[in-house]
Amino acid sequence: MAEQIDPNVEAATKEFRAKFQRVRDEVGKAIVGHDDIVDGVLTAMFVGGHVLLEGVPGLGKTYLIRSLASALSLNFSRIQFTPDLMPADIIGTNIINEDAASGTRSFEFQRGPLFAQMILADEINRATPKTQSAMLEAMQEHTVTVAGTQYKLEEPFFVMATQNPIEQEGTYPLPEAQLDRFLFKLVVAYSSKDEMKTILDRTTTGYKPDIKPVMSGPEILGAQQLVRRIVMAPHVQDYAIRLAMATHPNGPYAVAVTNKYVRWGASPRAAQALTLGAKLQAMLDGRFNTAFSDVQKVYLPALRHRVLLNFEGEAEGISTDDALREIIEKTPTMAVAAA
Repeated sequence: MAEQIDPNVEAATKEFRAKFQRVRDEVGKAIVGHDDIVDGVLTAMFVGGHVLLEGVPGLGKTYLIRSLASALSLNFSRIQFTPDLMPADIIGTNIINEDAASGTRSFEFQRGPLFAQMILADEINRATPKTQSAMLEAMQEHTVTVAGTQYKLEEPFFVMATQNPIEQEGTYPLPEAQLDRFLFKLVVAYSSKDEMKTILDRTTTGYKPDIKPVMSGPEILGAQQLVRRIVMAPHVQDYAIRLAMATHPNGPYAVAVTNKYVRWGASPRAAQALTLGAKLQAMLDGRFNTAFSDVQKVYLPALRHRVLLNFEGEAEGISTDDALREIIEKTPTMAVAAA
């Protein structure tokens, strides 16, 4: 007997797919190519996660999030991370105000640039660990605490951080605890020849994209709840769990490449990222239940920053993506029954 779909969910899903495409089209007025990056950023945002973008300078990472903020009617704030940036510079600080009439003084909290809905943390690995850690509470709890007082950030709250993979002098690699807060890590590649031509035609002729707002904050929050109503069947959930656990060296589901090259595997947040990302993939495909292919589509961006290779893997030039691709290849979709 076929499963009955709630007509409200069906209608809402259809409307969301249409708006997702419109957002994609509006961003496309400014961003040339990088469709997988745009889709990855939108996927993370619509499931309530954050994104880490890695790529050399000049590939449009900053322009992407500016364009996205325009298409989504969200407050935008860019924070340029530098070695001398302090936590108070991004969170805010208490300042002393003096009443001219009475002469009394009082503390007033002056909000920092973190109090926006869409944050661009540009070159986040250039800040010291102390400043990097100031982002942890905001990214996980959507709150900041100053002098014992907790302040709630406006929803939806989305952080997109960038880092340059080449120039490592004067940088502070993100600790594993902070990397784990990012739903996806997306790697921005170079543009193709045709894309480069389009970029030059747009940027050297006075072209100015007219990006129109498509969705509002409340609509985004509604979409985040809608995603969670998509069904993940037990056998698909089991596959996502086994894929996450297959990154644990010497674990029950580890494959040969894991035991040989992996030092640390993925946390439970990885399985959460796989589940939510797969559900949104199913929605975009017009389905109300997830498939194995949905999990596979989000496997690399969800796990590439959560798996650490050992010395042998690094010495042999094995990349994390190479190891993860082999894990997908060697992990069966259906669990093998114990003998």
